[in-house]
Amino acid sequence: MTPPPTPTPTAAPTPVVELRDATKSYPGGVHALRGVDLTVHEGELLAVVGPSGSGKSTVLQVMGTLDKPTSGTVRIAGYDVSALPDSRLSALRARHIGFVFQHFHLAAGRDAVDNVADGLLYAGVSLRERRARAREALARVRLDHRFGHTPNELSGGEKQRVAIARALVGDPRLLLADEPTGALDTASGAVVMKLLHELNASGTTVCVITHDQGIADALPRRVRFRDGEIVSDSGTGPSPVDRAEGAGA
Repeated sequence: MTPPPTPTPTAAPTPVVELRDATKSYPGGVHALRGVDLTVHEGELLAVVGPSGSGKSTVLQVMGTLDKPTSGTVRIAGYDVSALPDSRLSALRARHIGFVFQHFHLAAGRDAVDNVADGLLYAGVSLRERRARAREALARVRLDHRFGHTPNELSGGEKQRVAIARALVGDPRLLLADEPTGALDTASGAVVMKLLHELNASGTTVCVITHDQGIADALPRRVRFRDGEIVSDSGTGPSPVDRAEGAGA
């Protein structure tokens, strides 16, 4: 009897984000990141959580390729960020990363469709195509009834959903949401977080940067920062810092 063929091993998927021994220092002896190791895999939904000054905003800048580390390695979709010239880095960011910020950053005189279409300004597609894709993205966040409304005609929660649609219109692998509920009331914030869960369930990798422990606790993975270091990661167990603190307790 012929034995069954041996299965061919499949390569592990490339992580969306890899930080290895990443540091970020500023003049005056300020160390915003201290030897950070962090891997984010395709399809994850995680929180980067910590108080003001913990390093979480700096790690957002580094993960989003808006800033480069002082030392260490940062890879986005397998690409070493330090090896890329600015033009290729901008292209990598536009192709793979979407950003959502606390204060929306919507253009006041432009309606929802054009605000979202602006997310494709550098994608090399026509205005007609940009607007068509913007309408699709707005429908994903359930704002197809607000196509023609300008920001001053939208609630805070609706503005944030427009911002999320703008981040998604280029179909990024990674969505970085920086304090996405920080400027919203509790009910609107809950709607936005429900939407982020739905987007993740549809395949988008989502990283939420927050100081709100309640928001972090509702996500499957929590990476906690303090003083520029990861002090715990529910995806990998306690860090050496936590273990040392527990041993000394």
